Amino acid sequence: MNATKSLIAATAVFAAVASGMARADEADASQYVIQFQGTRTRAEVMAEANRVAATRSTEPAGSRVAAPVQSSVDGKVLRSQAADAVRTGQISRGEGVGNF
Repeated sequence: MNATKSLIAATAVFAAVASGMARADEADASQYVIQFQGTRTRAEVMAEANRVAATRSTEPAGSRVAAPVQSSVDGKVLRSQAADAVRTGQISRGEGVGNF
């Protein structure tokens, strides 16, 4: 019984040490960072950032509503012409696609 407890304790210690070694690396992954030297000055970068900020539109794309189209046709006349076209069979009525 004593040997079993010792074996379990040794296994637990080994697992704790192994898990500690697995996490020994740096948390920020700095070993993968590539060092580089830029060719532009800080002033050039700041000037470009200011130009972009000044010319950027904060309006979402496609958010403008088109101006209403002005028509010279009266709505009553248009509805009567559509009713006549349905009555004479020039256009279909309802959800049907064609005249069958």
